[in-house]
Amino acid sequence: MRPMNRSFVAAATLVASLLAAAALAQYPSKPIRLIVPWPAGGTVDGVARVIGPSFSSGLGRPIVVENKAGAGGSIGQAEAAKAPPDGHTLLLVFDTHAVNHLLYKNLGYDPFRSFDHVSLLVTSPQVLAGATNFAPGSVPELVAFAKANPGKVTYATVGAGSSNHLNALLLSNRTGIEMTHVPYKGGAPMMIDLVGGQVNVMFVSAPQAIPQLKAGRIKALAIGAARRIPQLPDTPTVAETLPGFAAQSWVGMLVPAGTPKEILARLYAEATKALADPEVRGKLGAQGFVVVGSSPEEFLAFARAESEKWAKVIRDYNIRVE
Repeated sequence: MRPMNRSFVAAATLVASLLAAAALAQYPSKPIRLIVPWPAGGTVDGVARVIGPSFSSGLGRPIVVENKAGAGGSIGQAEAAKAPPDGHTLLLVFDTHAVNHLLYKNLGYDPFRSFDHVSLLVTSPQVLAGATNFAPGSVPELVAFAKANPGKVTYATVGAGSSNHLNALLLSNRTGIEMTHVPYKGGAPMMIDLVGGQVNVMFVSAPQAIPQLKAGRIKALAIGAARRIPQLPDTPTVAETLPGFAAQSWVGMLVPAGTPKEILARLYAEATKALADPEVRGKLGAQGFVVVGSSPEEFLAFARAESEKWAKVIRDYNIRVE
């Protein structure tokens, strides 16, 4: 390399470093948008409300939660993908983040190229919940009822290809039953109809199910964890009937692709700090969440693995958006 070229590269590197340092020094310069691509009252919204105050305190700016629901979370994600990559727009995603690109032809974004992954925040087992006016109270009873009444059992989900949809299909496949799919735009409206008895059963994250279970508004047939959980000690696992069966949900944080590495590192640090806070951990744990707090690299690898895992199920069942 010629001396002049070396000097130019060195100067360009120095300028880039100074600009990055300046961007971090000025960050954040205004309130932070936290886009939740699901309705208020659902699983993802619940995580946002718990961690939001900690992020606000750490960043020194207000956190404004914006619920942008629809199309399995893809409407809110598409909006976030178009936001300036300056760290002032954060996005919380559900497990549909890893499968929507397999279901929708024109998402308006790519799940891996349009975003930088900050952290996998939490996971939670899914509860197989039933309406109180639905007779079966366990997996064996559900199977027997569904076999005696093919297609008459209705199951709610947050949309085609969502984890609760895929897990219901796997349950049907493992047991040889036929149920009717009823998709919703989010966890909150789905739960309202289960409480009201408009649908029979659904897989739902433990944090969303536990308050309703404690209030006696719904009942738990089983839980998709590897073992029984402290919050629901009397609820059997699905695996006690179907060995190896597991069902979980997860929530992670993204930012628009191209966000400066220094800001990405700051956000990961704030996520780690928030999840280490005893009050935050206590609230999340009481709701049934398992705190993770993975690195950006770990979260990206996890999301890719989830996409690959569910791609086969989607192909095998020929799942289409309804």
